[in-house]
Amino acid sequence: MALNATDRLELSGVSLTLGDQPVLQDLTLATGRGEVLVVLGPSGCGKTSLLRLMAGLVEPGSGTVALNDAPPVPGHGIAMMFQSYRLLPWKTVAANVAFALPDLPRAQREDRVSEVLHLVGLERFADRYPAALSGGMRQRVALARALAPRPDFLLMDEPFAALDAQARELMQAELLRLVGASGGPGVVFVTHSVDEALVLGDRIILLSPRPGRIITDMAVPFARRPDPHDHPDYPALRRTLWERLRQAVLTDPASDFYRPG
Repeated sequence: MALNATDRLELSGVSLTLGDQPVLQDLTLATGRGEVLVVLGPSGCGKTSLLRLMAGLVEPGSGTVALNDAPPVPGHGIAMMFQSYRLLPWKTVAANVAFALPDLPRAQREDRVSEVLHLVGLERFADRYPAALSGGMRQRVALARALAPRPDFLLMDEPFAALDAQARELMQAELLRLVGASGGPGVVFVTHSVDEALVLGDRIILLSPRPGRIITDMAVPFARRPDPHDHPDYPALRRTLWERLRQAVLTDPASDFYRPG
């Protein structure tokens, strides 16, 4: 898909070392508002570190990271969402969402909380506490909280991994619906799952074992289709991605499945 020229997140020649360990090597990529960019790769390849770079939480050892041509500033234009819900158990659903809007006047804050809870279908649960909600509902609260400040980009670190299969599928559909709405954010979504990558991604990048390098960057030909699994290209693309991921794991000396030679 064509990237929006005014809302861009770009990395150019980025490498990262933590301590004495090279984590990422020479990454160059760009994504824009409205695109779902999925980051796929073996465990420990630097996927989470890539999100932290994009969020401005760490600085690259070399290269540049830019949000709309300026270095990203934590909390400005970028929201993050994790596998753990990170909800405050002593606060209601509405109060958890409002926590992301500390600088808004009270009336505007309440209006925005109501708006995003409606978007994720939780307005009836505004006064409930997290303990009273299912896992899928808690993750929808976390999604509402992430969307509340109207970020340009939403960075998601395996947010649906702990959900059961049904809840995970529903959350995937919910995410695509919200991103597809007018003014929806760009999404960078980290996963270990080839199937999740193909269901969600407009584009997929596959990282090598650490230090992570981009070894595949592909557009998904059936992106945003109602039933991607039924598309004739799905089986072949799934096999291609799975084989590349498998080879990355088998050739990584740090992997439990390493096969020398």
